[in-house]
Amino acid sequence: MSEISGASPAARLPHGEFVAMIAFLMALNAMAIDVLLPALQQMGESLGVADENTRQFPLTAYIAFFGLSQLVYGTLSDRFGRRPVLLFGLAVYVVGSIGAALAGNFTMLLAMRAIQGVGAGATRVIAISVVRDTFGGRRMASIMSLAMMVFMVIPIVAPTIGQGIMFVTSWRGILVLITAFALGMTVWCFLRLPETLHPEDRRELRVGPVLEAFRIVVSNRVASGYAIGTGLMFGSLFAFINSAQQIYQDLYGLGNYFPLAFAAAAALIAVASFANSRLVERFGMRLLSHSALVGFAAISALLCAIATIDHGHVPFWIFFVCTLVGFGLFAFMGTNFNALAMDPLGHVAGTASSVVSSLQTVVGGVVGAIIGQAYDGTVLPLSLGYLILSVFSFGIIALTEPHRLFGRLDTRAARSTPPH
Repeated sequence: MSEISGASPAARLPHGEFVAMIAFLMALNAMAIDVLLPALQQMGESLGVADENTRQFPLTAYIAFFGLSQLVYGTLSDRFGRRPVLLFGLAVYVVGSIGAALAGNFTMLLAMRAIQGVGAGATRVIAISVVRDTFGGRRMASIMSLAMMVFMVIPIVAPTIGQGIMFVTSWRGILVLITAFALGMTVWCFLRLPETLHPEDRRELRVGPVLEAFRIVVSNRVASGYAIGTGLMFGSLFAFINSAQQIYQDLYGLGNYFPLAFAAAAALIAVASFANSRLVERFGMRLLSHSALVGFAAISALLCAIATIDHGHVPFWIFFVCTLVGFGLFAFMGTNFNALAMDPLGHVAGTASSVVSSLQTVVGGVVGAIIGQAYDGTVLPLSLGYLILSVFSFGIIALTEPHRLFGRLDTRAARSTPPH
């Protein structure tokens, strides 16, 4: 595929609307996670959950099924097209949101959150597939960075919105808001999003072709390596999300100021994503993302060393600054790693998007949950998790592209080397 594929109907949408639509589809996932963070304690108390680490499970249930469901949506979208699969997923998301708002016990809440995650899987897969159908190479990375910049507005404001809703009602009101947002996105996509899958790229829904598509993705060293490497770094993000309420409110005593501290990290990710969209076409995806990964590992090592010296305790300002810098660097990894994984797989973009996204989310969700459950009233488990995950991620990337570390190769050059 060329750098810009004008043949796609989505390319004829106004540029701003296209970026906003992709961003808000991705934001449905952030809404389901970040807006609930201030409510986890109240949610657990109202449903009879005493253990604070157990109160993280509504996040874990959502993330796990969000990751697993993506395997199905990619295959279906390669056969039936992006539009109908997306609309189906949005409908499932709405049903799960309504069910979660009405849940009478913790088990029912987890089940409805799982259903919500199943629906959200379609929004992630289809958003990335639509971008890959329409653009390629560094242009794809630039578009995804712009979408990420708009998308990051949600994590910035979501905890504050959630906190505000809880001043006037309960955590159930937050889920009503999520439902309304999902319904709005359903109407927008139904009216404006065209089908972007080219007829010649449709794949038959038979066991043989499906397995072949999966084989293409998994056997591509670049795609699978970057997917796993990204998953490990997502583990750092999910670990922070799982532990953020306990660390900021309980450990550091921020109380109702917790949403502001969380929003600061999200804001820096948004700013860094915008910077990435400007820099990636000049410096290339590898140089930016590989350098950012090394920087994240260095920050993690510093934080871990301070926590170890003081028996897990780190002054708030040090933890806060390290978090801001670390997740600012994270923005240069997520979109670029994902674009590098997807770039050689345009002919099976739907399945590629689903496998890559599923690997990222499941790996990230599992390791993030493990680190979150290790919370012991200090920041040592989190900082140690950051360090281990970033080192392993760099090792996998180094094995994936040993001769291209920190390289400024154009994606066309990358395509000229066959995968191993």
